[in-house]
Amino acid sequence: MRRVATTAVVLLLLLAGCSRDDRKEPAPEPSPDLSRAPRAVAVNPGPFQAGPFRPPEQGAYLGAWIKPDELTHVGRIAAVGGLEQSLGRRLDFINTYRRFDQMMGTASDKEFLAQDANLMISWATGDNRSILAGDHDKLIRKQARAIRRIKKPVMLRMRWEMDRPNLRATMWSGADYIDAWKYVRNIFRQERTENVSWVWCPTAEGFVRGDAPDFYPGDDQVDWTCVDVYAGAQFQPIGELMGPFLDWAAQRPKPIVIGEFGVAKVWGSAGRADWLRDAERTFKANPQIKAVAYFESNPDRNKPNQHFQLMGDEPAFAAFHTMVKDPYFNP
Repeated sequence: MRRVATTAVVLLLLLAGCSRDDRKEPAPEPSPDLSRAPRAVAVNPGPFQAGPFRPPEQGAYLGAWIKPDELTHVGRIAAVGGLEQSLGRRLDFINTYRRFDQMMGTASDKEFLAQDANLMISWATGDNRSILAGDHDKLIRKQARAIRRIKKPVMLRMRWEMDRPNLRATMWSGADYIDAWKYVRNIFRQERTENVSWVWCPTAEGFVRGDAPDFYPGDDQVDWTCVDVYAGAQFQPIGELMGPFLDWAAQRPKPIVIGEFGVAKVWGSAGRADWLRDAERTFKANPQIKAVAYFESNPDRNKPNQHFQLMGDEPAFAAFHTMVKDPYFNP
């Protein structure tokens, strides 16, 4: 029983958008200087090669991952409905996480689609070399057929944050990830699954380190570029945190989705509100950013520098509410 419990914890940590950080909590810092003009570099005008999930002509879609109290159909529906009620609007798309063998097209997926939402599926594929060995062909084909039955265009983030150091044991290398990406996409093609826009989504830190581009499968393989970016361990404006990614993405004819973004509880209500106001103006200053998704979650076992939930923090939630009511995020 102890071994089973330990395995479950490891799986949950791998599935989460952010890995656990046992380092000492950072001391609160003063808000960054938000009076400066935001960094604006991702201004590629297109036309974009985005696949079946088309970007808006103006503005950006707004979505979120909302951690439910329980990972059940009822829990997922309640979590999304609660946030939408608080915001006074529907989300344009919903980020949802799936393990490698957890089937697409769940009951909650179907209900969200029936409510005219769209899906961004974050798919935690497994060991790249076992994929290339053909060990999971049957599963991949089954998943491809399940997504095909959705019929509506979806965004698919195949093993998002693949550049994280704690995933290196299953990613092996950038070359292995690229080969596995092409292998999986070819199976989808064989299954005639044509309603997928393939989203490549590393971390902002991977671009700061310089190793994230090693995992890029190529313009002919990717439909949307993406980044996950957090003011967690560092309290800096979002444009600085993801600046190296924006510099890189501006060179590619792809729309950008901010797959996950969040500002940690540890930075205080006023600091979080300022950070979110700066995030809004940064998104609007980068017209290549066509979709953004907040990470509305306090992952289990994580410390305050990795707690990002806004509900319950009135000043921070008010700043987020101002963003989502802006016509720019209601295309």
